[in-house]
Amino acid sequence: MTTLSPEIIAIIKSTAPVLQKHGVEITTRMYERLFVDPEIKSLFDEAAHRSGEQPKRLAAAILAFANNVDRIDAIQGAIDSICARHVVTHVKAEHYPAVANALLPAIKDVLGDAATNDILNAWGEAYWYLANQMIKQERSLYGTAS
Repeated sequence: MTTLSPEIIAIIKSTAPVLQKHGVEITTRMYERLFVDPEIKSLFDEAAHRSGEQPKRLAAAILAFANNVDRIDAIQGAIDSICARHVVTHVKAEHYPAVANALLPAIKDVLGDAATNDILNAWGEAYWYLANQMIKQERSLYGTAS
């Protein structure tokens, strides 16, 4: 997918205020779900989790994405930094489905009925839109561009 539909963009942008309020709670829950896999947990900086810094960083990144989903170039510098960090910590394409499978249920866990199917579906599309861009960029950084 090269672009997101106007409908998906509108839904993602409309969730920004909720992310501002509940983002850290969502990312904290996402990591709880993600870290049931010890292999994935080992990819992350344990100290950043204990301090609460990693969930805050991810919540800020998700909020920036929501606010700029229609102009990714505005956050390209942050995406570049995240991709570089992923390469340093050995995050690979095969890890992205686990994150999606932790993030989307975490949104539902925290927001309950406010996380409608339309919102969850939009975030699923938006996640994979960004993830696919990042995977491509990370492959290039790893020197295995296809």
